[in-house]
Parts: sequence; C-alpha cells; structure tokens
Amino acid sequence: MSEVDLFSTYSVFSYAAGIAGNLLAFVLFVSPIPTFRRIIRSQSTEQFSGSPYIYALLNCLICFWYGLPIVSPSIILVATVNSVGAIFQLIYITIFITYAEKPKKLKMLGSLLAVFAVFAAIVFLSIKVFEPPIRQLFVGYLSVFSLISMFASPLFIINLVIRTKSVEYMPFYLSLSTFLMSLSFFAYGMLKQDAFISVPNGIGAILGIVQLVLYFNYSSSSGEMPRRPLLESYA
Repeated sequence: MSEVDLFSTYSVFSYAAGIAGNLLAFVLFVSPIPTFRRIIRSQSTEQFSGSPYIYALLNCLICFWYGLPIVSPSIILVATVNSVGAIFQLIYITIFITYAEKPKKLKMLGSLLAVFAVFAAIVFLSIKVFEPPIRQLFVGYLSVFSLISMFASPLFIINLVIRTKSVEYMPFYLSLSTFLMSLSFFAYGMLKQDAFISVPNGIGAILGIVQLVLYFNYSSSSGEMPRRPLLESYA
C-alpha cells in the first residue's frame, strides 16, 4: 500500500470516528428534554438545579474554541459537536431562567454572564497573548481541565448505583451512548495524534465501561429496569 493510500485510509477512519462522536453526542444533548418538558408543563423548575447546564455550556464553548482552525488545525469535528452542544445548553438555560423563581433566576443569569465573561477572556488571551502552537497548548489544557471536571457527573452516578444497588437512575441507553461517544472521540484523538482529545475521552470511555458493568450487575441481580433518566431527577 502506498503512502497516499495509507494517508487516505487514515483520513477516512479519523473522520468516521469524529462523525460517529458527533452523532452520539446528539443523543446526550437531547437527553434532558424530558426534564424541560416537565418544567414547561408545571411552569416551575421545582427542585431541579441549573448548574449542570451552566457547566456544560462553559465546557462546550471552551472545546468549541479549541476545535476551530485558529487554535487547532484539522479537528473541525470537535468544533461542530460543541457548537451544537452550546446551542442546546443555551436553550435549556433560557427555559430554566424563564420558569425559575426570582432567587434562582438571578443566580442563573449571574452564572450565565460569568460563563460568557470567562469564555471572552479565554478567547482574548489566546489570540492576543499566545501564538501558535502555544495557543493550542493553552486552550488544550483548559479544555482537558473542563472535560475532566465534567466527569464528576459519571462519578456521582457510579457512586449512587453502588450505594443504592439500583440502576433506577442510570438508563442503559444513556450510559451506552456516553461510552460510545467517548470511545469515538478517543479514537478520533488518537488518529489525529491529539492528546487533548484522546486523554479525557479515554477516561470517559473507562467510566462508561464501569457504568455498563454496574448496570448489568445490578439490573440482572434485581431484575430492575430504570424508570426515569438520572438527569431528570438530579440535573
């Protein structure tokens, strides 16, 4: 096989992994929809917290910036998936603010402004202070920190399942989608030789495997099926 053929095959596999990651991420982006249907129906945010969507928005914005050509060449699929993710989070946050009581409303508005301020500062610093390839390193480390901080949610789910010996709040398809998305972007990062993508998503894939093992262990031992998404009750 010639060098050109190898390069072509490499490109096909890398783009396939990236596109698969984009499609699987969409499943995660739409998973909170039942929560927000309930909020709209009741016209109240009840006991739900808006913080996960604030953190998710910041994570999507940072990773979106990292995936743009001005920061990182040849990983545009990272930018596309996070741009879609940011739009979904903004919609969720807008709905939450609309129906929240005044104290929650003000807190969410303040948090949203803080997210935009942090993101604007990151963009400004990365353009005005850092030149390539240092710019990619600066934003890359921030994206890794942001992604790893998002793993607090899977760790919480794992702890909850072990503690309660119940998979009620860990839907199988959501766990499977999380695992497959992380695995896809891990492969994408490896093929692109980008540790800022492969390392955090490799960790995410491992946590996804743990969730699936726990699911089969506790659902088979108790014959239990999850009744509602975890995000609906704990988001």
